Amino acid sequence: MWARVARFEGDPADIDARVERLRSGLDAGTLASELADAKLLMLVDRTSGGMLGVALFDSEEAMRKADEAMNAGPGHAGSRTSVEFYEVPLHTL
Repeated sequence: MWARVARFEGDPADIDARVERLRSGLDAGTLASELADAKLLMLVDRTSGGMLGVALFDSEEAMRKADEAMNAGPGHAGSRTSVEFYEVPLHTL
């Protein structure tokens, strides 16, 4: 398993609106098709307005393809400040 972890900054007052934009995109199926098989987690810090988006993939290739698609698409979670990639050698999901 592989993980793409993106860090976002934004106004703490906008956390709910940013989460709702992401949820609406998921519900409407308008997010990148490369995310279809990914498991998604969104972590929020309501004090700072920071968010971490974690997308889990079955392969490194799937993660890289999804990264390309997400980089090309509109941002929904706020101002992205970093993206990191990890191998996930242990998980219980």
